[in-house]
Amino acid sequence: MRVNKITWDKIGRVTEPGRYRCFFGYLTVTSEDIEVWARYPEAAFTLIAGSMVEQSDEDFRLGAFDIGGPE
Repeated sequence: MRVNKITWDKIGRVTEPGRYRCFFGYLTVTSEDIEVWARYPEAAFTLIAGSMVEQSDEDFRLGAFDIGGPE
């Protein structure tokens, strides 16, 4: 299954920055990402391979976002 975008609901509405295990691998979420979701709960972020912690096929971080939700 290929995942291109992710919403707050899909990762359990996390409220703290950190590295989280998701169904597609690990996702690093920053405080800035959470601020966007707090303001736009339906925003969908583009996933970018490679976290800030380590480079791996299973590590992702959040990139650009669309406030309209997933496509």
